[in-house]
Amino acid sequence: MLDHEAGSSRLLEAPYYLPVADEVDVFFAAYEQRLPVLLKGPTGCGKTRFVEHVTHALYRGEQASERQQQLEYPLRTVACHEDLSATDLVGRFLLHGDETVWQDGPLLSAVQEGGVCYLDEIVEARKDSTVLIHSLTDHRRILPVEKKGEILDAHPDFLLVISYNPGYQNLLKDLKTSTRQRFVAIEFDYPSLEDEASIITYESGVEPVMAERLALLGSKIRQLADHGFDEGVSTRLLIYAGQLMEGGLSPQRSCDVAVVLAVSDDQDVQQALGQVVRAIFPE
Repeated sequence: MLDHEAGSSRLLEAPYYLPVADEVDVFFAAYEQRLPVLLKGPTGCGKTRFVEHVTHALYRGEQASERQQQLEYPLRTVACHEDLSATDLVGRFLLHGDETVWQDGPLLSAVQEGGVCYLDEIVEARKDSTVLIHSLTDHRRILPVEKKGEILDAHPDFLLVISYNPGYQNLLKDLKTSTRQRFVAIEFDYPSLEDEASIITYESGVEPVMAERLALLGSKIRQLADHGFDEGVSTRLLIYAGQLMEGGLSPQRSCDVAVVLAVSDDQDVQQALGQVVRAIFPE
């Protein structure tokens, strides 16, 4: 059963996000027209942080209406997985003592109250979950609640956002064309060396020169992505390495545990990555 309150966020503080193109402007334009948004990009490149950033600006920023600012949970995030069903998203009847009570799911709550519902890695969910969102992503903007025999109109401030990683998809787990073409798509990739170094410095607290080396490490590993592992290293892992350095670990050991051992279990790949680490962080 999905505990949707755990994925709800009040967003009281502005999350840090460094734009790399016009993705913020595109999202704001889509929101203005209430067009559903699809975020495409590799793991750990900033998609979730981006959603937090733009949602805070829309519902907590100076331009937000009084109604939007009063919304308790402007963002509901659901980490999709293979057992996630339409029932988990919409809600279910539960036994409470001698009574049967209805518990709203995160999607239903967002549809009724407004705000952004973010379905992260949507292709990991069961197919009935994908079919469920179709009626919310066209002119109807409705959500059928079959177990209650209701059809709900989406709140005027509701927006659906989904994400997936094209690099990990296969024939069994792919986003169908019929679903993909219901969304405005924003494509993400890893930031430039300079921008990634700035992000690592801000998030981990390491000195800029060390952050530049970590960004270089990420770039070098991504260039090797076709040789034994899928797509390289995420910005998130580089930040972890920086945080470990700030915690007192040596640069080599920090990179070993946060990067080398994290991106692959293949010993040959680990050895190759270790050589890159030692070339950039000699001791």
